Amino acid sequence: MVEDIVACVAHSCSEAKGKDITILDLSKISDLASHFVIVSARSDRQAQGICNRVLHDLSSIGLEPMSVEGLENGQWVLLDLGEVLVHIFYEPLREYYDLEGLWAKAKRVSLLPAAA
Repeated sequence: MVEDIVACVAHSCSEAKGKDITILDLSKISDLASHFVIVSARSDRQAQGICNRVLHDLSSIGLEPMSVEGLENGQWVLLDLGEVLVHIFYEPLREYYDLEGLWAKAKRVSLLPAAA
């Protein structure tokens, strides 16, 4: 189930032209969440658009986030899906906060592109 959510989110981010989609498997190193999906946007409006696409696609499969933070500003949008946390960053902030560096021990997951 978690893998299906991660795949849906990653596909949605890709469809919304998100950049540098990274999936971190935290299941062996943290109780915070089992996965992070991290994606960059070229602008705050694109970050909002990526978020809205993810929310729409999750809704179509019957899933709603526990919370959404930062959507109004679009600089760092956080979607809490329980076991999966989605971080949508305006590019300069992603570099500044460097979640991949903070969670360097997490396994990176690569997904095959979704079939058309």
